Amino acid sequence: MPYIQFDKKQLVNLGYSLSKEFIRANRSGSFSGTTIIGCNTRKYHGLLISPQPAIDNGLYVLLSSIDETIIQHEAEFNFGIHKYKGGEYNPKGHKYITDVTTEPIPKICFSVGGVVLTKEMLFLSNEDRVIIKYTLEKANSETTLRLKPFLAFRNVHSLSKANIFAERKYEEVENGIKTRMYQGYSYLNMQVSKETEYTHVPDWYYDIEYEQERDRGYDSLEDLYVPGFFDVKIKKGESVYFTAGLNEMSTASLSKQFNAEIKKRTPRDNFENCLINSAQQFIVRKGKKVEIMAGYPWFGRWGRDTFIAVPGLTIAIGDIKTCKEVIDTMIEDLNGPLFPNVGSGSESSYNSVDASLWFFWALQQYAYASESEEKIWKEYGAKMKMILVGYRKGTQYNIKMHDNGLIWSGETGKALTWMDAIAEGKPVTPRIGFDVEINALWYNAIMFSLEMAAYSKDTDFFNEWDPIAKIIPASYKETFWSKAKGYLADYVNGDFKDWTIRPNQIFAASLPYNPLSEKIRQLIIETTQKVLLTPKGIRTLAPHDLHYKGHYQGDQTTRDQTYHQGTVWPWLLGAFADAYLKIYGDSGVSILKKILNYFETDMLEYGIGSIAEIYDGDPPHHACGAPSQAWSVAELLRINKMIKDIENRNNLKKK
Repeated sequence: MPYIQFDKKQLVNLGYSLSKEFIRANRSGSFSGTTIIGCNTRKYHGLLISPQPAIDNGLYVLLSSIDETIIQHEAEFNFGIHKYKGGEYNPKGHKYITDVTTEPIPKICFSVGGVVLTKEMLFLSNEDRVIIKYTLEKANSETTLRLKPFLAFRNVHSLSKANIFAERKYEEVENGIKTRMYQGYSYLNMQVSKETEYTHVPDWYYDIEYEQERDRGYDSLEDLYVPGFFDVKIKKGESVYFTAGLNEMSTASLSKQFNAEIKKRTPRDNFENCLINSAQQFIVRKGKKVEIMAGYPWFGRWGRDTFIAVPGLTIAIGDIKTCKEVIDTMIEDLNGPLFPNVGSGSESSYNSVDASLWFFWALQQYAYASESEEKIWKEYGAKMKMILVGYRKGTQYNIKMHDNGLIWSGETGKALTWMDAIAEGKPVTPRIGFDVEINALWYNAIMFSLEMAAYSKDTDFFNEWDPIAKIIPASYKETFWSKAKGYLADYVNGDFKDWTIRPNQIFAASLPYNPLSEKIRQLIIETTQKVLLTPKGIRTLAPHDLHYKGHYQGDQTTRDQTYHQGTVWPWLLGAFADAYLKIYGDSGVSILKKILNYFETDMLEYGIGSIAEIYDGDPPHHACGAPSQAWSVAELLRINKMIKDIENRNNLKKK
């Protein structure tokens, strides 16, 4: 029995099936997303979503969906499904689905009368191209497969509306056509693996509704353009391939390319392989650049997320080389001492105090995993020193080291830490001042730099920075610690100390170099475990707090106000695991295993085979936010590696 499978009883229940999504991506920046029955519920859903460099660096929905129809004796059975304004579904192809599996790739089985048709879909790894394989498993009569493509040609964040400017022209290509709705876009080449008859009947389909957007308070109605349809004869036992790509291809090679791509896939036949498969989808190669998508379907490249996620997405699965490639790509966008928060190149925004400090952590993980400590200072030392000096002397957003050795940052109206939600134009958690995790990262960055400089005998750097490093532990404790409360302040600004219980203090106990005693770190872990830890991650605020919000739902303002006010984040579990093992050693493996086991059921929920961005703070902790998030997957893989490393070490001791 396949590891991930859904049967007919589940699939005909739209409340069940529409809440579960497939995300599939290649390595060149394209992806697809839809529900397990093929009904799009988000504006971010589509079968071919690709970059359009001629327009900007954004992602664009080109091919939204395809309606498949089986024709026998002039009787038609339409397997497509769309929801329209008013709650009407038409056609209702989900009623013909008998089962859905994901091994080795997503496969949907349709059955009606004496006909059984299967549909399998994948991306070419390094090309903006989707290939769909249709196999007629059973048929008693001559059968025609009709394919009707629905086009959008718009940015993933917008919606298409019927207009008179859309081009209705097309050009013939081998076994298909190429067309584009607007000037400036790439042509969409739609081809079939055998001779096909194309009928050009351009038309608009109005008011297709995306219920996820409606529930999130956004415009949810879209008009999609259908240029025509393809009819292809298909025999029992025969497979026909349909492809949509930005370039024309030889259709004779479709079967060969499809089968070759399947062999490259990590099978989703167990929990660990699901995580590995998901991890690989976040890695995007653009020429010599290697980037990480922060999450699907609406995140792009984020600096902070990249550095936090890259060790888990690469090192934890034995891909150390890619870790370095990602770090080197990010360095190209270093602007003074700051890395971009979002974007790249001329479109970068640098409003992050911690992205540069997470760079040190990511580089630290790479250095230790690759055992290349002696090379780090020679290759990266100049950049490391530039960042440290920039923070010490002061840079944008009032980021500056004070006389106590700690970093102060922030300005009115800006949110510079990872708790960066903005609601009604104001930061929900502004945290201006000395931030508890920022200064833990700062201390780790200095200590790691001193360690690497020692390999190169850089005495000048050591003499300059060692005195600073030595004053930080006392300053840190004096600034953030309360013996009476037994935990750390979240941030400090002048005489004000914010004593709300948040997860940011866990980093003072988790990082390779930490500024606190073992006893204090143990108390931090106990507070986190007692108040914030849940089966799906760590809450961003204690439930007893007056500002706590236990459910992430509603319009954008409501959701932004909830984002860091109780919502559970899986990625924080990586830091908790690090901290726990530092105190409890190998005996901590049991709790780490429990953490992982809690997520195995998620392989059949929300973002199928992946881990969501966030979860509700209140039980039963429903998944929400992006269905597939890089640092969520990454930190679970890193925890998995921690467990394996300990078990392997203990097994060696027994031999």
